[in-house]
Amino acid sequence: MARFMDVHEGMKGITADELREAHAADLAIEGEENVHFERAWADPESGVVYCLSEAPSSEAVQRVHERTGHPAAHIHEVPLTV
Repeated sequence: MARFMDVHEGMKGITADELREAHAADLAIEGEENVHFERAWADPESGVVYCLSEAPSSEAVQRVHERTGHPAAHIHEVPLTV
């Protein structure tokens, strides 16, 4: 499976609890798309949220995010890690 970093925009003011809730919502249904969300980060000031996942495709990542109410603005495959 490939790794993906997705970017969400427009989440200005997001709190730690809201980030945990959004991540938990993704985790609750990720298996239906054979996706695994590893971690999420947020910048409440800019409203940008990042999620790292392993998935069969970027489309699978987006389907999970859409179903949980927070579609990604951008999804990037991450082919190299050090």
